[in-house]
Amino acid sequence: MSHSDHDERHPTLLKIRGWIPSLPEAVELETWGHPTFRAGKKIFAIFADHEGEPVLNIKQLPEQQEVWLRDMRFYFPPYTGHKGWIGARVDLLEWKELEPLLLDAYRQVALKRMLKELDEA
Repeated sequence: MSHSDHDERHPTLLKIRGWIPSLPEAVELETWGHPTFRAGKKIFAIFADHEGEPVLNIKQLPEQQEVWLRDMRFYFPPYTGHKGWIGARVDLLEWKELEPLLLDAYRQVALKRMLKELDEA
């Protein structure tokens, strides 16, 4: 899937791009043709396409994954699912549901100094 296949105007992607600057050392980098969101060098979310629908693959702890997958708005993503990640069907979810998941994913990969800065903000 090439970058041009993504809807650069998708509301969820725009929301994430507006929110990312509030996280210490968080950046967006295109990898594998997809926008990836990172805390420093570590990826915590990937905006992608799954079976023709826009999705957000989000890092989770493996023990949390099973709970999310009971909800049909989430699925087991290829490539990262075996590491505990979840796929979120963004058109079925509101930002207020996605933001806490993204923040949790960021916290899992962020360095201590980033978390300290986030918590002091």
